[in-house]
Amino acid sequence: MNGSDVNPSVAQGVRLGQVSFVWRPWLVLVTLLLAAATFLVFCLSIGVGEFPIGLSRVIATILGRGEQVDEFVVMDLRMPRALAGLVVGIALGMSGAITQSVARNPLASPDILGITGGAGAVAVFLVTVSGGTAAAVVGSVGLPAAALAGGLGTGLLVYFLAWRRGIDGFRLILIGISVSAVMEAITTWLLVSADIRDVARAQAWLVGSLDGRSWDEVRVAFWCTLVLVVVVAGVAFQFKPMHLGDEVAAGLGVRYSRVRAVLLLCAVLLAAVAVSAAGPVPFVALVAPQVAMRLARFPTPPMVASGLVGALLLIGSDLVARTALPITLPVGVVTAAIGGPFLIYLLVRANLR
Repeated sequence: MNGSDVNPSVAQGVRLGQVSFVWRPWLVLVTLLLAAATFLVFCLSIGVGEFPIGLSRVIATILGRGEQVDEFVVMDLRMPRALAGLVVGIALGMSGAITQSVARNPLASPDILGITGGAGAVAVFLVTVSGGTAAAVVGSVGLPAAALAGGLGTGLLVYFLAWRRGIDGFRLILIGISVSAVMEAITTWLLVSADIRDVARAQAWLVGSLDGRSWDEVRVAFWCTLVLVVVVAGVAFQFKPMHLGDEVAAGLGVRYSRVRAVLLLCAVLLAAVAVSAAGPVPFVALVAPQVAMRLARFPTPPMVASGLVGALLLIGSDLVARTALPITLPVGVVTAAIGGPFLIYLLVRANLR
C-alpha cells in the first residue's frame, strides 16, 4: 500500500525513538485554543475589581515588568484567588474526565458519586461539632485537611461497595448516588442541630467559593494537583486500550484492574484537593469533560482539555459572580445555574437514545 491509499480520516501514528503516539491535530488545536482562552480569562479576572488594571498591565506584572502598585494589587491581593480558580478547575475537570472514562457514563462525576458530599459532611462536622472557637484555631489547616480526608474516605467507600470482580459503571453510579444521599442527610442533620453561628460559617463554605483564598492554601492545592496530574499522565497510556474492552486490554498485556484502581484513586484525590481548597463547587466536574469531548470531537473525555475547560468554567463563573450580578455571589451559585440545566440535557439525551 502506498501513501495515496491511506485514509486521511484515520489518525496517523508517530514514533519518536521508543515512544509512539497518535497524532491528532484537531485535538492539539482545541487544547491550545483552550489554554489561550484560559490564560486570557485568568488575566481578565485579575484585572477586574475596585482598582481596575488593564490586560496589558496585568500580563506585564505577571512577567515581572509591572509598576510597584500594580504588583501589590495583582500578586498580593488578586493572584491567590485567580490561581485557586485555575488549580481547582483543572483538578475538577480532570477528576470528572477520569471517572466518566472509567465508568463509561457521562453522569459519573465526583458530585454524583458522593465524593464532594463526603468532603462537605466531614468539614461541616469539624465546624459544628468541634465548636466555632476550636474550628477557628485549626481553620487554616484543619478544615482543608478534614475535607480531603472526607473526600478520600467516601471515594474509597464507594469503590469498595461497587467492586464485585471488577467495576461496573452503572453499579458505581448507583452506589455513589446512595452514598451521596447519606452524606447529604448527615450534613443536614449536623446543620439542624448546630449552633446558629457555626451553621452560617458551614453554609458559606458548603456553597463553594474562591473568596479569601491565601497563598498557603493555593500552594498546597497546586503541588498536590501537580503530583496527581503527573501520576495520571504516566498511567493514562495504559488506560487507552481499555476503551476497546477489558478482554482486549488484557490481551495487550494491560493489568486493567490495577490501572482502573490507580486512576480512580487519583480522581478521588483530585476532587478532594479541589474541595479542600474551595469547598464543594458543584457541576464543574460533570460539565467540563462533556464540553471538552464535544469541542475536541473525541469519543472519550480528553484529560488535558477537560482540565482546561474546568479552569475556564470556574474562573469565568467567578468573574460573572463578582461583576455581572447585582450582588456578589459565591462561585458555586453560578456553576450550579450552569450545571443544573446541563445535567437535565444529558438525562434527556440519554432517554432519547
